Amino acid sequence: MKYVYLLQSLAAPTQRYVGLTDNLEQRLAAHNSGQSSHTAKFRPWKLVCYLVFVDESKAVSFEKFLKSGSGRAFAQKRLWP
Repeated sequence: MKYVYLLQSLAAPTQRYVGLTDNLEQRLAAHNSGQSSHTAKFRPWKLVCYLVFVDESKAVSFEKFLKSGSGRAFAQKRLWP
């Protein structure tokens, strides 16, 4: 199982992050403990949404889509609070 997840910073709510992982709970803990250089300065993070994929290639494609211009627009309209 692969998880595509969306995080929002509690310290700076305009900061958002989209990621991909095998273990969602462990990955969120890593983001909140500062282990990721991309998210360390905006911690703590809250989980906003996640999607579970059985097919790894579809998960990778969806994460890539969410990081594109049209994917960001889709997420803004449908996934972010």
